[in-house]
Amino acid sequence: MPDDPHPVTAERPNSPIHAAGTDHVTVWGSNADDTIAFYRDLLGMPLVLRQPNLDDPSQTHLFFDTGDGRILTFFVSDDRPSDPSPQRGGVGAVHHLAFRIDPERFEEVAAALEADGRGYNVFDRGIFHSIYTRDNDGLVIELSTDKYDVPDDRRGEVLAAAQRIREEAGAEYAKEEHLEAALEELGIDAEAHDLPSATSGVGGV
Repeated sequence: MPDDPHPVTAERPNSPIHAAGTDHVTVWGSNADDTIAFYRDLLGMPLVLRQPNLDDPSQTHLFFDTGDGRILTFFVSDDRPSDPSPQRGGVGAVHHLAFRIDPERFEEVAAALEADGRGYNVFDRGIFHSIYTRDNDGLVIELSTDKYDVPDDRRGEVLAAAQRIREEAGAEYAKEEHLEAALEELGIDAEAHDLPSATSGVGGV
């Protein structure tokens, strides 16, 4: 689409700043006990730093390693009870946080959520599989795994190619066949993961 004002591409744009990766994301949390129980004790993220919120020392700043050295942090305070009801959406709000899980443990993860008394949905999103649940404060959490073991340094390239292929096919969203075609076009020999069947395509979280 040469006239597309916002082309999808893995090439770096001609911009004055080039981000080098995600350092951390910070969320307004409730209290330390419930936040640690969900992110450390259930999702298995090590609590790697705890200190005062440097902008407001009356709050605590929790730092979790999400599994690859990238950090998720929370501002918490013991006087804030958790509220698991769905959060309000709106411009500027966070819709959900997504974390990768091991494809071989996909069903174990779903079972662990159930054992913890948490509701969840499982979707086949075309190019990946996802489990959706909510944290202690009602924030949607996606636990996702790729259908193929695409190398991390090629993921953007593969997704951009799959986007072009699905547009050429007139498909509504990127599906497994578009991903497979992108891998073949780019000469990437990626192994498919054995994932359970799930509701396909679009659906509510």
